Amino acid sequence: MPRQMADPAFHADQTARAFTAPHVAPINAFVDSIRDRDGRGWAPYVPPHHGGVDARVISVLRDPGPATQLGVGSGFISVENDDPTAERMARLFDRFGIPAKVVLPWNAYPWYINAAPNAAQSKAGALVLLELLELTPDVDVVLLQGRDAEKAWRRAVAFEPLLDQRLSVHATIHPGRQALFHPDPVERQRRVAHQEHTFEMIAGHLAI
Repeated sequence: MPRQMADPAFHADQTARAFTAPHVAPINAFVDSIRDRDGRGWAPYVPPHHGGVDARVISVLRDPGPATQLGVGSGFISVENDDPTAERMARLFDRFGIPAKVVLPWNAYPWYINAAPNAAQSKAGALVLLELLELTPDVDVVLLQGRDAEKAWRRAVAFEPLLDQRLSVHATIHPGRQALFHPDPVERQRRVAHQEHTFEMIAGHLAI
């Protein structure tokens, strides 16, 4: 059910287990290690309802949004956050039978800036993504949602060229409504169809 982070009991449970659930504790320890790295600042944790070190899919967006901030939002990057982008993503995963527990959410630039990362920031995010992949040996699918996620992935592959051979990589539009801001209804429909086809392909891959 989307937007569960708005439920205080659900949020309290996720917070209480963020460092005790064995599948996400190493991921959140990693998040702690990158916070303030090179003065870059705060990054959100991953909640236990998502996959962690045993995830099969890494879902990459651009950067943490306001709904991930402590106080303003949940403090987590989650498809259950109380915002429209998270809700659309949750519904896509649910529609195609991809459980949250197999998905590790991440960002091309994992630190909070609420803006498109520049080239140097994208490079820093790509290097961190490579570190994250070392913690997640079961990942065999990468879902890139939006152009900034694709840019960061290309930078990661430039550092580790064998990634594209080892992983099944799927790129589509960002789940935010801005991705559909186009005057041509045919183009908007094409983008939605591509997004849905991408999730369908990932669901098929996971069923192998």
